[in-house]
Amino acid sequence: MVSVATLLLLRHGRTTANADGGLAGRQPVELDETGRAQATAVGERLRPVPLAAVVTSPLVRCRQTLELALPEATPVVEDGLIECGYGSWEGQPLKKLAKEPLWPVVQQHPSAAVFPGGEAMAAMAARAVASVRAWDARVTAEHGAEAVWLACTHGDVIKAIVADALGVHLDLFQRIVADPASVTAIRYTPLRPFLVRLNDTGGDLAALVPPPRKRRRRAPRATDSDAAVGGGAGTTAR
Repeated sequence: MVSVATLLLLRHGRTTANADGGLAGRQPVELDETGRAQATAVGERLRPVPLAAVVTSPLVRCRQTLELALPEATPVVEDGLIECGYGSWEGQPLKKLAKEPLWPVVQQHPSAAVFPGGEAMAAMAARAVASVRAWDARVTAEHGAEAVWLACTHGDVIKAIVADALGVHLDLFQRIVADPASVTAIRYTPLRPFLVRLNDTGGDLAALVPPPRKRRRRAPRATDSDAAVGGGAGTTAR
């Protein structure tokens, strides 16, 4: 596999909305106690990983996650990583939303879903994928092919990015899981993306750091052969 930068997609920790069964959307919900513990724990797992860049959704739950997980980092806000705009659905209980006529469309045909007063899921997927691919190219250009960088964002955003990496239609993205504080790793090679980790909540993240590239061995020249240094046929027939 061609040596390329590695993207780590980190979902924010659990929020009060996650705990209550509500759809937060772009509302300023914060991490709950469990979410804060999750953020601290994933920070310990990320400690051995040298991150060339850290970017984040502008929403507070992502910024709180990074403050706890990577307190020494200076994240760059990337608007393309913001949660899908759920419009009038935001702040409502999922049990109530499940009775809406749009709900089966969101679950079975999300590429056609447009939230009332909000964003189309296809538009969310397009801008999220464009954002991470642009950042990946930038990190690779500035820090080299062995660089590792991290983007902290949201569940549906991560699922859409993973669907693109796998080359599957957005209508299949509901089959993908991205738990709170999970890590997903992708490498964008010139040929195709590779999904290296998915929804990892306890693995060794240091193993994702690519080893330094080996120097190519110099091809031997004619003067380096046995025939020119004594012991070869060219030096014994004198």
